[in-house]
Amino acid sequence: MLFLARMDVSFPAHLSAEDVTRLQGLEKEYSQALQQEGRLATIWRVVGEYANYSVFDVESNDELHQVLSRFPMYPFMKIKVTPLAKHPNSIR
Repeated sequence: MLFLARMDVSFPAHLSAEDVTRLQGLEKEYSQALQQEGRLATIWRVVGEYANYSVFDVESNDELHQVLSRFPMYPFMKIKVTPLAKHPNSIR
């Protein structure tokens, strides 16, 4: 199953720069592992925002929820998920 997720990150003001840097490192490790596994098919930055669009390739809604909730920055994310289906005009 394919899902498009928009993830917007907003850190609270009380979080230190060191904490943000640590979370960013953990986030990078986790997202790269998901990419290597094939569960994170692609990720795109939204220009000018602390946000991204990601396409997840997972077996179920429950698996997607598990994947998303394990992101180190999950507590600071607003996530909008859109299920995807193949378009009849697609040549791929």
